[in-house]
Amino acid sequence: MSSRGEIEDLLRELAPQVLGALLRRHGALDVCEDAVQEALLSAARDWPAEGLPDHPRAWLITVANRRLIDLVRSESARRRREERILLGAPPAESLQELGEDGSAGRDDTLVLLLLCCHPALTPPSQIALTLRAVGGLTTAEIASAFFVPESTMAQRISRAKQTIREAGAAFSMPPPEELDQRLRAAMHVLYLVFNEGYTTTSGADIHRADLTREAIRLARELHNLRPNDSEVAGLLALLILTEARRPARTTPTGDLIALADQDRNCWDRDLIREGVDRVSEALASGPLGLYQLQAAIAAVHDEAASADDTDWPEVLALYETLERIAPNPMATISRAVAAGMVLGPGAGLDLLATIDTDTRIAKHYLLYAVRGHLLEMAGHPEEAAFSFESAARRTASIPEKRYLAARALRLRSGSDRSTSV
Repeated sequence: MSSRGEIEDLLRELAPQVLGALLRRHGALDVCEDAVQEALLSAARDWPAEGLPDHPRAWLITVANRRLIDLVRSESARRRREERILLGAPPAESLQELGEDGSAGRDDTLVLLLLCCHPALTPPSQIALTLRAVGGLTTAEIASAFFVPESTMAQRISRAKQTIREAGAAFSMPPPEELDQRLRAAMHVLYLVFNEGYTTTSGADIHRADLTREAIRLARELHNLRPNDSEVAGLLALLILTEARRPARTTPTGDLIALADQDRNCWDRDLIREGVDRVSEALASGPLGLYQLQAAIAAVHDEAASADDTDWPEVLALYETLERIAPNPMATISRAVAAGMVLGPGAGLDLLATIDTDTRIAKHYLLYAVRGHLLEMAGHPEEAAFSFESAARRTASIPEKRYLAARALRLRSGSDRSTSV
């Protein structure tokens, strides 16, 4: 029998596929999402006790279809929607109606991703809705990614669903004239989904491998759709080059390990080779872009045999170019680390001072963590410890909180020798 954790991972993987299947059949995003959530809750309750069904995806689609009809019937004020759904396509009553192999049809996750990037939505709303519907992130996690209150994000997602409904959006691949616009939003969505999976914003675990796997899978789908787009290739390269380091990021007990201290023998060399090949081709084939540059930086780190072998001048030059192309405070923080390694910690601290008043980042834990790292390099252990403690207070991730607090404690005890955040 599958463990509860394995079942939860399976449900997270299947959720966007089930939602896509319902949308293709019924075309009503809000009620479809509610029905899918109820089906997932039923599965989470029943499967640990009764065991997995033979065809989990088909089981979920069947239950969600029935829940959808129940939801529509229970809302007399939505009679028109009831007529449209009930007359348009009756719910499947058996696995045979969903497909003899129990597959319940094709995987519509990519179509769902592009639907959530509908041009009627603003870019922030496109990203928020996709993170919720496709990525399966909670509203709180999405709010953290956008640096806004949870209540603000809940309203944004609700309005996005309403806008999709009022626009009469069809659940199908967008027309060619809309594809580029939706593609850019979808790429940013996958970038954020991957980041949330690689370093979760809250909770006891630093990783959510289901999110990183899904982001990489969908990035591959986008690359198959647009194989000559150098930025799509750059995004895919960035994700797999970053994912390659994941096995070495934590101890067996889940504690974080700094990049400089990781056992590089544990890095996935197959992913590194693929990522380096993809970013090399992307840089040679198209205009320079945000994801290509970040992938190039990841490649420099991944190809270094040891921390001491890292080509920090190259990293710094790439971050300087990145800031010219797409200035943002996170890029400045990363450039400050590189500047500290190349020009000395004072140069890095000066860069951080330029974003101290930036409201998007002023209270973010990474600003304090990097300042602590640079202060430690500069020989100011007490100030560094204070910055690490400030960073620990500002993160909701338990592994990061432990790591930062431990660095502060070692500095105060005079025994810290760590070299990287």
